[in-house]
Amino acid sequence: MTSQNVNRDQQRFDVHVTAESHFSWLRTRLSLERTMMSWLRTSIACIGFGFTIVQFFDRLGTMESVDAALRPQAPRYLGLTLIAAGILALAISLVQYRWGVRYLWGGPYRAIAGAQAHEMQTPIMALAIVLMIAGLTAFFAVLFRAV
Repeated sequence: MTSQNVNRDQQRFDVHVTAESHFSWLRTRLSLERTMMSWLRTSIACIGFGFTIVQFFDRLGTMESVDAALRPQAPRYLGLTLIAAGILALAISLVQYRWGVRYLWGGPYRAIAGAQAHEMQTPIMALAIVLMIAGLTAFFAVLFRAV
């Protein structure tokens, strides 16, 4: 955060270190965590549905009593789109989460945190990165599978 931003925030907000402001900061921090977890759930759903759609329609086409599809590649494209949307949602949520955490720990708000930044680390960023890797694996598995 630049000194201009800190000065602007100090002019906008009068920050007092009180129990009330500390618990407000803590509620905001936990809200940020809940928002990130919601993004993770949404991304998992998109990636999972996309992969499942591709797998379901691949298996459906191999059944004996089922007619050939009119557009056999449509489920693959839909699945790839859903997987890509899940990966994109994870990337956007990571950027927003990092911005929010940096903002809460920066400038005048560090005093009301009541803890050090390393004391409030959560595994949520690591989980998001692992899910992005899983999503990319699913995307490329569907994209490069033998047709």
